[in-house]
Amino acid sequence: MAAVSAKCPFVWLLLWLWVRLSETENTRVSVGDDILQPYAHGHGPSHSHRHVRDCQSVVHGNSTYESQPPNHHSGLPVAESTVFVSDVSGSSRMVYGHITAVQDPLRTLSVLEPGGPGGCGMKQRVSVEETAEAAGCLYAQNAGFFSTSTGRCLGNVVSDGRMVQDSGGVQNAQFGIRKDGTLVFGYLSQEDVLDQSNPFVQLVSGVVWLLRNGEVYINQSLKAECDKTQETGNFQTFVDVVSARTAVGHDAEGKLILFHIDGQTGVRGMNLWEVAESLKSYGVINAINLDGGGSSTYVTDGSLASYPSDHCVPDSRWRCARPVSTVLCVHQRRCQPENCNGHGDCVDGRCRCHQGWEGKECDSLVCQPPACGPHGVCTAGGCVCDAGWRGKNCSQECLPGFYGDGCNQTCACFNGGSCDPVHGRCACPSGFHGDTCEQVCPLGFFGPSCAQACRCDDLCTCDPQTGSCNATLQGETNYTLHRAGHCLAKQMFTLWRRDEEAHREQPLLTERSWLLITSALASLLSASLLLHFVRACRSAAAAHFPERRDYSYVPLADINRADSHAEARSRKSGFIPDDSDSQDEIWSPSQSGRS
Repeated sequence: MAAVSAKCPFVWLLLWLWVRLSETENTRVSVGDDILQPYAHGHGPSHSHRHVRDCQSVVHGNSTYESQPPNHHSGLPVAESTVFVSDVSGSSRMVYGHITAVQDPLRTLSVLEPGGPGGCGMKQRVSVEETAEAAGCLYAQNAGFFSTSTGRCLGNVVSDGRMVQDSGGVQNAQFGIRKDGTLVFGYLSQEDVLDQSNPFVQLVSGVVWLLRNGEVYINQSLKAECDKTQETGNFQTFVDVVSARTAVGHDAEGKLILFHIDGQTGVRGMNLWEVAESLKSYGVINAINLDGGGSSTYVTDGSLASYPSDHCVPDSRWRCARPVSTVLCVHQRRCQPENCNGHGDCVDGRCRCHQGWEGKECDSLVCQPPACGPHGVCTAGGCVCDAGWRGKNCSQECLPGFYGDGCNQTCACFNGGSCDPVHGRCACPSGFHGDTCEQVCPLGFFGPSCAQACRCDDLCTCDPQTGSCNATLQGETNYTLHRAGHCLAKQMFTLWRRDEEAHREQPLLTERSWLLITSALASLLSASLLLHFVRACRSAAAAHFPERRDYSYVPLADINRADSHAEARSRKSGFIPDDSDSQDEIWSPSQSGRS
């Protein structure tokens, strides 16, 4: 059992390798041996668009292309494809092919790059099956020419409104669809290709204008696109050789006609003259030839429906579809642009616009200037008014008391103030100020928003509304003035005192020093008065009590007589006493007491 398990992985590996080898053996690719090219070197004629215009018949005037108004039969199927097997007139050959009538080509047909967007830029070649399957094509066939050596797309290419490349004015037959759905066939100048007034949304280059206005136009095309040699012969041979062919045109109803026949260059198929006559028999008006030979391929629902002419490798018994460049793809109806500019929904190839939008592409507002006047802007929802304006067409200012966007904000202006409808600012009447006009003008000012100063004598106040100097102020204002005057007078007196003291000469002694000195002098004076009073009292007491006297009172006459008597006695005794001693004895109170 273990041995069986060990062998299983080895068996599976061998089985996988066998499957891969089988797939590789069964994978067949085109050899690319059925080459049908109009030019040997490069692509397209070297002359200018003016040469083409000058060479054409005067019947066509200066126009080098034909236009067909758009077909908008949206109620019909997208396309009808018919397989035909028919005899070729004037020969014994029979051809097998497809003819497809496409309704409303603006919305149902696209020019695709090989493999999808960017294929031409990468110079890649992809089979029609691969490109068609990836894009969801109902029907598809090869379109423009390409370089067999480099894979580069040749000619003009515009895919779904996107300019992929322009040919630089090379004059080959062109097929395009403009933005308004107009079908264009013929020769275009570079200015025509790049014109943005009604730009191309699909454009591809072919070689040889087959039918113009219902008539075969091959001979004129030989002159316009130059008779140059090619890899399979000269330009005339390119036109005359039988081969597989692909073409595109339109009928009188504006339906786009895709034409494809199987063949092999020089063996079976049709030449371009026969293709032109066949298209004419189907009612085609204008048509151009596209890439043919081994490139000619037709695909239905992603599956190959034609019989290619290229041999396959590694088994040449089979025929393989060749990788090509651009593809004409028929698909379900699409809107142009597909997202309806973001303002609608794509329903069966038509834009169903959202509210407020209109037009085929939903690119126009229902509201269009000057519907909203100078004070509003058109939007999908109608007029959007500027701040301060209202009404269906923004022609009315906000009602008094309201302002702002939509006039939905309320003003708060007192004392009759008016509100600015845009910003909501209050414009105050005479005599008031403040954000909401709630304050009376300050004293000394008057007028709207109190912006003017009073011009009264002595800087007196005025009426806050009129500015009159003979104003009778209200009681509250008078009370305010009284208090203000009282306060001002007090402040002025205080300031005066301060100024007076500041400028007064400073005394030598401070007030305290003066008080001390005054107190000392008063004390001395009081002591002196008290001393005198005491002496006076003693004198009075001595007068009443003589025994208590400390001194004697002797009149001056008595003293003089006593002196005379004493001096006489002294002379008698021969002793003359000293003056001072005798006076002491006479006047001294102590002496008299002791005696």
